[in-house]
Amino acid sequence: MSISTFRLTKVAEADFPSRFGRFRIYGFEGQRGDTLEEAVVLRMGDMEGDPPLVRIHSQCLTGDVFHSLRCDCRLQLEMALTSIAEESRGLLIYEHQEGRGIGLLNKLRAYALQDNGADTVEANELLGFKADLRNYELPAEIIRYFGIPAVRLLSNNPDKIQALERAGVQVAERVPCLVEPVQSTESYLRTKKEKMRHLLEGF
Repeated sequence: MSISTFRLTKVAEADFPSRFGRFRIYGFEGQRGDTLEEAVVLRMGDMEGDPPLVRIHSQCLTGDVFHSLRCDCRLQLEMALTSIAEESRGLLIYEHQEGRGIGLLNKLRAYALQDNGADTVEANELLGFKADLRNYELPAEIIRYFGIPAVRLLSNNPDKIQALERAGVQVAERVPCLVEPVQSTESYLRTKKEKMRHLLEGF
């Protein structure tokens, strides 16, 4: 029986000026068997030398685009881009993993369940999903594509650290990605810390 391997393909690359600075933007596809994933990458500076700052960010339409205050996703995204720009060097990997992998419309169904008292983990489970369906094989392959053996990972999520290290990418440092909570995100962040083991110091 043949073993299905993961195949990474760069499909596009272009200059990308932004209000955070000038990046290079890439489009990648990752395929294992019949499963196809996509990711967009913003790169600033040279990836050689000391471990660069890297952020793996899962798409959040409601937060990143519509400025939702149910989560801290947009603030984390902006913090990551600002941090990379301040160092003039780094990588942001933007994965299409809406709602921790359950998809946009199921995420909205989860919102409705949360309005009735479920937390984010319970809502996903009530819909028949695991609390978090994401995997980080595609980001690990992208990091290898850029020839980066070790990273400074901007994250609060221990699963990302473990996934990269299992894939052979050294996490030389975990850089906290902490934003100031507001009343509407307190329960969300508490669930992340208590049920998903996120490293939310001081919360």
